[in-house]
Formats: sequence, structure tokens, C-alpha cells
Amino acid sequence: MGNLHTGRRRFLAGLGAAGTAALLGGCVTSASTGKSSSKGDVTLQSNLSAPQAKAAMEDIVAAYGKKGSGHASLNTVAAETFRTQLPTYLTSANPPDVYTWYPGSVADAYAKKNLLLDLDEVWSTSPDLKKYSKALNSLCTSSAGKKVFVPTTYYWWGMFYRKSNFAKWGVSEPKSWDDFLDLCDKLKSKGVAPIGLGAGGNTPWVASAWFDYLDIRINGADYHRQLLAGKHRFTDPEVRKVFDRWQEALPYFDPNGVAIPFQDATTALLNGHTGMMLIGTFFADAAPKSALDDIDFFRFPVIDPKVPLAEEAPTDGYFASARTGRRDQVYDLMKYLATAQAQELYIKGSSGTVLPCNPDAKDAGTALVKKGREHIQQAAEITQFFNRDSSDALQPTADTALTKFLAKPKSIGSILTDWQRDAEKIWNA
Repeated sequence: MGNLHTGRRRFLAGLGAAGTAALLGGCVTSASTGKSSSKGDVTLQSNLSAPQAKAAMEDIVAAYGKKGSGHASLNTVAAETFRTQLPTYLTSANPPDVYTWYPGSVADAYAKKNLLLDLDEVWSTSPDLKKYSKALNSLCTSSAGKKVFVPTTYYWWGMFYRKSNFAKWGVSEPKSWDDFLDLCDKLKSKGVAPIGLGAGGNTPWVASAWFDYLDIRINGADYHRQLLAGKHRFTDPEVRKVFDRWQEALPYFDPNGVAIPFQDATTALLNGHTGMMLIGTFFADAAPKSALDDIDFFRFPVIDPKVPLAEEAPTDGYFASARTGRRDQVYDLMKYLATAQAQELYIKGSSGTVLPCNPDAKDAGTALVKKGREHIQQAAEITQFFNRDSSDALQPTADTALTKFLAKPKSIGSILTDWQRDAEKIWNA
């Protein structure tokens, strides 16, 4: 999503409203071989494995089948397995047809390798996609000028907490970085680990949110995108400032934060073992529905008021294999996924914390979602997330560098040198 250099109005002028793990659909089969269960079925490979998200995907596939124009079989794969196996899926001799994933620079990296199906015909003939914003059109267009993606939802990142816990502890949302550190002090004095993380296990990428937000708060969204594109260096003084500020918050992180995945960190947050957590709304798909009304969030604190306000609001959706033998069926499924009906089905079946891309689709209408929509609309710039603004290939370099930093923050000089070296190998590949 490094090509999303739009301001608030252009980005939102039709973006609609749904998003985190929301956009993929299917009826579930137990295998993930990529082979259709019958000759006519489109295989849909989904990483939406959280219980509510998976159930919502099943609803979408069932509804698509009832429509009568085609059928899809859904292969649900554990999210982190999907992430590592996606290049293998796309290059296999008999690949799945359609995949849940991300637009922007991530999709473009696969398109440059001729692995993605050209979706120009879907965009030009779908009455729904004709309503989508210019920003979404741009985000779903490859550098070769071809549409390669159909977006269905988007979501936001923020500092999430339980309202009842904040009330019990007698604390409130901070506005500035200093307020944030004061809040951390208060929570720590009450025996609560102020900040949950969840960058252990198979979700080390969660730590990238801290890098993203500190960079866009200190250096701005344009600098951040250029850095991830290789136009700046991780050894630059501007990047060092990011880690100097991060070190101010490190004493307040949960000591278990780099030992557990974000799902376990979510449980710790809900149980009151940690006070707050920088995460995307997808975490709610693994939370009890009974807890949703008690969940709230605040904006990652502003550090430099002169830097235009940016927020992470990733877009989700689908692309398809260039090697599919079911092009017409894939086109039909893609058009359905772009409809308001399909996106509303997902919202109703999941935690409902995403926003639909179709401007005619209704979101969940909860206080949390209303606040989230306003949160995105107030931003001057929108970023996607580390790998989405760079590439899936660059993400492991961040995972390695940030894991080392969290373990040995005083070694940041050599860590950034190594990160730059590893990143150059990706950029120059």
C-alpha cells in the first residue's frame, strides 16, 4: 500500500467502511490442498481462521451458492501458516483460485511476477465496483496499470482497553505522549503491566505497529513510506529517533509480551493483566462477544503536533491466481464479494468491528465502530501496515530487528545496521 499517498478526503471519498480480517469468503472444507471439491467450484483460500471470522466466511460462501450463478469451496488455513505459504500457493502447479489478502504494494509484488489474475473486466463490469473511491481504485491497481485486487473491508489500529478496567483503576485516555507515560506510571503503580504486546510465537509482526506509529508520529507518513520503499536508510538519524522514543515506553511493556502471540495477549488484556494494547480490530474476532461492548480505544498519542496526523487503516480483500482454470467463475465470485450484501454478511457474522468498502453497505453501527470511522476520517494521511506499505518479503527483516531491539535495546546501533543490510537484499532482489 505504498502507493496510497492520498489525504483524508481522497482516501475516504467512497471507501465505505469495513475491514480487518474481514474480506474473504467460502464454505469450509477440511483440506487446504488448493484442489476444487468439484469441477465447477472456485477454491477460496482464506486466512480468516478466528472462530467468528471463519463462521462469517462460511455464511458468505453459502449465500453465494444460493445465488445460483456459481459455487465456492472455502479452505480455511491458520493465519500464520497462510502467511508463510502464500508464495508457495501462488507458484504451485495447481494453485487455489482465490485468496484473502492485501492490496497495494503487497499485491503488486506478486503481480510483477505474473502470479495474479487480471481483474480489469471485473472492475469494468461490476456495478458495485464502479461506486468505489478513487483511492481504492488506485490501491487495487498494479504498477503495470492492471486491476489485480477486489477490496471488501478496512479497519483501524489503536490503543485498545476495557472501559470497566480503566474505570476500576481510576484512569482515562491520554492525549499526548507525556499523558501516555503518566498513564503507564499509574497502571504500573497498581500492579498492572501497562502495555500488552503479543509479538511472540508466530506473531512477531505485531511489534511492527509500534515502529509504524512512532515513525509516522515523529517523521510523518511520507517519510515512512519512502523508508519502506528503500529511499531512506534504517540507519538514518530519523529512524534512530523512533527507537529513542520507544525506549521511553519499554519499561511499561508486559514482560511476557515477546513470549506470547497476540491472541494470548488479547486474553491478558481482557482479563485485566495488562492495561492496553496497540492492535487492529481483528483481535476482537477472537474475543468473547460478551466483551465487545466493554472494549474501547484511543488514538496512538501525538508526539509532534507539527507532523500531519496519520493513522493505520489497512484494507483487506481478494486476489486470484493467474493460473486459475476457472477465470469466468472467479470473475463471478469476485463481483459478488464486492456487493453490499456480501460485506454486510461478513460484518454480521464476525465481531462486526470492520468497515465495508462498498459505500452502500452498512457497518455494525456500534459505538466502537462509529468512533473508529471518525478516527480514520480525522486523519490527514492513511497508512496500511509495515508489510502492506512495503512487501511480505520485507516483513521478516522487521521481525528480526524489532525482536532483537525488545530483547537488547542498548544494541540498537548494530541492530539498525543489520536491518539495513537485510533490507537491501530484499530491495535489490
